[in-house]
Order: sequence, then structure tokens, then C-alpha cells
Amino acid sequence: MTAVDQAGLRELAAECMALVAADFGRHLDWSVASLSELDEVCAELLADGPLQGERLDLWWKLIGAYTGEVIVRAYDGQWITHEQAGGAYAVQALTVTGFPFALANRILTGEPYKSLASFARALPAIIERTTPAD
Repeated sequence: MTAVDQAGLRELAAECMALVAADFGRHLDWSVASLSELDEVCAELLADGPLQGERLDLWWKLIGAYTGEVIVRAYDGQWITHEQAGGAYAVQALTVTGFPFALANRILTGEPYKSLASFARALPAIIERTTPAD
């Protein structure tokens, strides 16, 4: 199994922060709340329709890396390889495996009712509902 490029993922996430600040004037700060800002950036990116080609490839990588890194930091998670990650990495936090790159792709290709912030905020609720009571 391929080792996870932690440094490369952090670098992509930092590039996302810089590009969002430069192109959209929005500040991302590694918090779960900042994913709401990134959801708004996605809406602006989609104003002219779903992304395609090089533009999709760029934003998919940046947004997936930033979203995953926020989850890793907020919930003491880790980046992992996973057969369902489709050529990307997944995150594991609070015993849940998530696919931030797949979510970014779905959002950027125009799938409705998807949210980066909701994805991150849902993790504690998922754990609460799946953990047996004492």
C-alpha cells in the first residue's frame, strides 16, 4: 500500500488557503467553521456551471486537501489510503472514514445538496449515533 504524503497534502491545503484569499478575498483558518467559507467559494466557482478540465483538477485537489486537513486537525484524525478513495486519499477521524476529495469532486461537478461544512460537522453526530450506550 502506498504511503500517505502528509507534507504534500498540507502543502496543497495551504495553497488552497492562499488562492482563496487572493482570488476571493476570503480567509480560511483551519477551522470547521472555515469550511462554510469554502462552501461559498465553491458556489462562486460554480456560478458559470460545473467545473471541467484543468480548472476542476486544480480546485478538486486544493479543496479536497484543505477539507481533509481541517478534519484531521479538528478531530485528531489522520490521512489514510483507501481502496474507495479513487486515486486520492481518505481521512479517518472519530472512527469514521471520510472522502474529502470525492466530496470536493461532487460539489465542483454540480451535484446539489453537498456541503463541506456539513460533512465536517456531521462526524461527531455519526459517532454519537453509532456508539452503543454504556
